[in-house]
Amino acid sequence: MALNLKEVDGVPIKAKHKATCHCGSVEFELDLPDGLVELRRCDCSLCRRRGAIAASIPLSDIKIIKGESLLKLYQFNTKTAKHYFCSNCGIYTHHQRRSNPKQYGFNVACLEGVNPLKIPNVPTNDGVNHPADRK
Repeated sequence: MALNLKEVDGVPIKAKHKATCHCGSVEFELDLPDGLVELRRCDCSLCRRRGAIAASIPLSDIKIIKGESLLKLYQFNTKTAKHYFCSNCGIYTHHQRRSNPKQYGFNVACLEGVNPLKIPNVPTNDGVNHPADRK
């Protein structure tokens, strides 16, 4: 079951919410009129190492404000998903989903004022047995 939230620990999710990497070199704005949609973790080899909670957003609903040249792309396995990280501080900011290439998953921890450790019961997707890996 998908988890959707309009606030986290009393912090409202704004319709246009600012997000940054750790060092602030990468700044982006997300259109979140419905709050955080489809919150989840994933247990694929990359996601379980980074430990981030991601939420979904259409590709058109993210705007890089600054630091686009500092974003580095990482791809593996099928090379369908596109994972972006700040090349300065190393923080994962967002990725184009393999399960739905018309969406980005973004790192909820990058949202200004939001502590993802205050979000209970985040479902985990089975990335180890991803449908795209089946022959």
